[in-house]
Amino acid sequence: MKQYIEQNKDRFFNELFSLIRIPSVSAQAEHKDDIHKCAARLVELLLEAGADTADIYPTAGNPVVFAQKTVDPSAETILVYGHYDVQPVDPIELWKSDPFEPEIRDGAIYGRGANDDKGQLFMHLKAFEFLNARGLLKYNVKFIFEGEEEIGSSSLAEWVEQNKELLACNIILVSDTTMIDEKIPSINVGMRGLAYFNVTVQGADKDLHSGHFGGAILNPINTLCKMIGSLIDDHGRITVGGFYDNVVELTAEERAMFARAPFNLEEYKKHIDVEEVFGEEGFTTLERTGIRPCLDVCGIWGGYTGKGAKTVLPSLAHAKISMRLVPNQSPVEIAQKFEKHFLSIAPKGVKVTVEALEGGSGFLIPVSSKAYKAAEKAIEKVYGIKPVPSRGGGSIAILAKMQQILGADPLLMGFGLERDTIHSPNESYLLTQLFGGMESIVEFYLNY
Repeated sequence: MKQYIEQNKDRFFNELFSLIRIPSVSAQAEHKDDIHKCAARLVELLLEAGADTADIYPTAGNPVVFAQKTVDPSAETILVYGHYDVQPVDPIELWKSDPFEPEIRDGAIYGRGANDDKGQLFMHLKAFEFLNARGLLKYNVKFIFEGEEEIGSSSLAEWVEQNKELLACNIILVSDTTMIDEKIPSINVGMRGLAYFNVTVQGADKDLHSGHFGGAILNPINTLCKMIGSLIDDHGRITVGGFYDNVVELTAEERAMFARAPFNLEEYKKHIDVEEVFGEEGFTTLERTGIRPCLDVCGIWGGYTGKGAKTVLPSLAHAKISMRLVPNQSPVEIAQKFEKHFLSIAPKGVKVTVEALEGGSGFLIPVSSKAYKAAEKAIEKVYGIKPVPSRGGGSIAILAKMQQILGADPLLMGFGLERDTIHSPNESYLLTQLFGGMESIVEFYLNY
């Protein structure tokens, strides 16, 4: 594969850049046409790589690109999942180059989607192309690329359910995550789920003069802050009743395996410029972000926030609250428990509403599985070191739903790095990771 990459490198760049140049931002309606344009470009690339068929399928939202290659109807089938939509680029002034005009500098490709996920799904296209061209493909391959991952994949689960026979497979292969380090490769064996809420506290029916009414009635912002403050106790535990009921505690052996991942707490704190870490007592920082659930306020607002002073007692206060869940925690059950708890701690004098927004389950795959072992051998051969099993703190909720619908486990062979600053200005993807990913995927197919 190394020789194939070297011989076709310029073509690879041109093809990947053609994808990055399309501003397929799913969160912004003005890019609807770009979403369809990007899907159409993927169909072209899939057919050129050797797919038997590749088509665009409509959904209730953005379209799905589906392609397949059948080498033997009796052989196992690998389903490759990825997404072609990208995050908004704001704040644009912090980008050093045009986010939709990719360029190579300092050994990396810079541009929105360079890593997440156009660069990573592109690795699968080129690995497939190589295997197909060399007659090395032993398994049937299907591709599903969606255009709504960055906005919660709201339409995909229904489409998968409606097309589960078309998507039938033995394993779901995904590259949409990160490695611990380029010198310390890892394989993600699980991800946390998500439950996300918008909460509102209302006091009076309108904003009031803070001099005339201050001290006489409840201030919704003060009240909301107090309610939020009570959701986590001094030991870092979430106080919602029944929140931990279905959390599976890891054994000492499992925690020891998880601890194989190298981690320097002082470097971690320095990297994000904090003096101290905080979290659930009895667990390390890596465990807190991988095997334990958490609760965070992602946004809070209300009242007057403009320049200068305005002596107003606001009538409304709002917050967005996110819960990262671990496998076995149901986002539906957690949503019910959270709403019940949050309403129960509301004092008289305010009205509280809880709106559930996004939600999805986490998942976990065994390190003893055939797919994990194949990925382990593949990455060890390419990187020269046995990869570490890790668990991601983020969420790709649709994968848990696909696992349930299709009865196939996801395998996350991600090659991104924290340095790539996905979702932020100056997103990038190291060329060594792009090409190392292609080689590793090829080896995965050969070892599966």
